[in-house]
Amino acid sequence: MDVLDLSRWQFGITTVYHFLFVPLTIGLSFVVAGLQTAWHRTDDPGYLRLTRFWGRLFLINFAMGVVTGIVQEFQFGMNWSAYSRFVGDVFGAPLAMEGLIAFFMESTFLGLWIFGWDRLPRRLHLATIWLAATGTAISAYFILAANSWMQHPVGYRLDPVSGRAELTDIWAVLTNSTTLVTFPHVIFGAFVTAGAFVAGISVWRLARGKDVPLFRVSARVAMAISLVAAAGVAFTGHWQAQIMTEQQPMKMAAAEALWEDETSAGFSLFAVGDVERGRNRVNVQIPNGLSLLATDTLDGEVEGINDIQARYQALYGPGDYRPVVGLAYWSFRLMIGFGALAGLLALAGLWLTRRGRLPASPWFTRVAVLGIGLPFLANSLGWIFTEMGRQPWTVFGVMRTAAAVSPGADVPEVALTLVGFTLVYAVLAVVEVRLLLKFVRAGLDSEAGPAEPVPALSY
Repeated sequence: MDVLDLSRWQFGITTVYHFLFVPLTIGLSFVVAGLQTAWHRTDDPGYLRLTRFWGRLFLINFAMGVVTGIVQEFQFGMNWSAYSRFVGDVFGAPLAMEGLIAFFMESTFLGLWIFGWDRLPRRLHLATIWLAATGTAISAYFILAANSWMQHPVGYRLDPVSGRAELTDIWAVLTNSTTLVTFPHVIFGAFVTAGAFVAGISVWRLARGKDVPLFRVSARVAMAISLVAAAGVAFTGHWQAQIMTEQQPMKMAAAEALWEDETSAGFSLFAVGDVERGRNRVNVQIPNGLSLLATDTLDGEVEGINDIQARYQALYGPGDYRPVVGLAYWSFRLMIGFGALAGLLALAGLWLTRRGRLPASPWFTRVAVLGIGLPFLANSLGWIFTEMGRQPWTVFGVMRTAAAVSPGADVPEVALTLVGFTLVYAVLAVVEVRLLLKFVRAGLDSEAGPAEPVPALSY
């Protein structure tokens, strides 16, 4: 492997690992805020106990997300300095806003929430968790605005002297059409993730007969959140597919292994392709499905890989503008499949727990616990598809990935940091799982609730 390959592996590993924590943090912050609101409105101590239980798990996840997220920004200077110099004026603006506005907001109000129990008025303390949750969502928006600029660059100009990209319209960057469709998709995905997490743990506690009434409530609330959010993911995914077809047709063509331009194109369910010859040996399709997904019409035209490749060569010069087709194809399908399974699992859970019932079969407990992983797999595969489908571009149509890597980096340096980060992240994963298991097994606080003013992390 050369420096470029190692740098891509390093960024991919650290990004996917960091993104395990982000959706759960966003979704769980709103779940905790909702439970505390229920306690505030009803004065039912059960909601307080649930708030404190899920609040502890949220804080563990938030802390791990912050630790792993710091590495992301360092990598731009370490392995991708050519990219940083080229687009720093543009890319840095939303990242700076994320740090100065969103992260400041979420960390400040989260601190007030942790140490404000029984020290702040109840209404004011409730406001802190809502503001912290809102900060996590705003943070996601700024990060997605920065990433969307790489997918669809707007609001900039290329300096003819320095050759660098310069920001000309920050509003255009923040209201990029790619951001506007990606943000709700990611947020709905975060709620699916949090819903599956809360539901799986609640069902596991129910199977042990501990605090059955309360965990039944949290299980059903979480399943309802997952089901509604899964529908939201599907709708927003449809809009995102249409924007992708318009802005990055090669990514959509690779996702469908569509080699030639087609009208009334079918949605591929299973394909075996021959990349070298640019055709499929086997392709099982839903008739007109891709045209409907990409253009909202049954007979719409969708561009194919071979035709786009020829067009890009005429536009950008000689080169291979195809991503890894097999990876794009299967990551797209598995993302949809795991997300759909999470929604179906939530629907099954709501049916099994209707009218005061409890899940009677041990198999459902096992499936619900295993189902916690479904949204994480869907989220990770979604990011892999989004980033790999854009190749060979770092900034689509402007800067190729090969030109973005640090010119001074060498193979031993990048290999060493790749191994180092991978090992550190493996240790962090063990710490995260052990902490979560410890607090999940500990269960809820005593029924009486906190007698003395204590921070949320106390146990």
